[in-house]
Amino acid sequence: MLTISSLVKNSYDVKTSVLRKKIEIEEARDIVEEKKTNPFKSLLSRPKKQDVHMHSLKLYYECILIVSGKYVADYFRKATHTISADSNVHEVVLGDGVFPVRSKSGLEKAFVGKRGKNKIDLKLEEHVFVEEEDELVFDHHGREIKFPFKINSKTVENYPKRLLDENEPNVKRPEITYDAGIERLQSELKKPLESDVRDLSEEFILREISEVYVPIYEARLIGPKKKVGIIRIDAVRKKIL
Repeated sequence: MLTISSLVKNSYDVKTSVLRKKIEIEEARDIVEEKKTNPFKSLLSRPKKQDVHMHSLKLYYECILIVSGKYVADYFRKATHTISADSNVHEVVLGDGVFPVRSKSGLEKAFVGKRGKNKIDLKLEEHVFVEEEDELVFDHHGREIKFPFKINSKTVENYPKRLLDENEPNVKRPEITYDAGIERLQSELKKPLESDVRDLSEEFILREISEVYVPIYEARLIGPKKKVGIIRIDAVRKKIL
């Protein structure tokens, strides 16, 4: 497998963005008040709203890690190409090679007769060029996800690093390392090779590593019998997660 272990974490040029929240904490509080019994409901019962208490409501910034790159390779592999020739052709000469016609089965002779086309199997080598490019997206726990947001000047904060520094206690950094994300992308891009290849030349080119921080309101709730429930609200899409 390709590796770029010679690079250390600090050498990566990481692009950092923070998405702008579209709801403030009071609107988030109203959403939680409306839905606060949901974490405690069951098939048979749901507590009354007055039996559920909002212990805290905090704004967190959770990282989505995006790794993009390209895998390129070229190599030679053995292959067989079949061509057709007239019925009176017994062999084909190609360069220094002599290729006899393929023997016909009894069934083929019965159907096509003597005048049927002859098949010649040419055992050759193919020079193969591969180029695969893609990106993988991970939530802050390291699980692969689809990226659901738009990134442009209207959707991101102007000073992302300063904002993250100011809110450091509530910033959830990626739990997956850059190296692990890159290795998973390499595995995704590099398809299994044939068993018999020669002169393999391959390279993985890292295009970009991006950290996109999503504002998430997280409410901690206390329900009947002091059970704890959590409601999380995506502050960009205004939806409960």
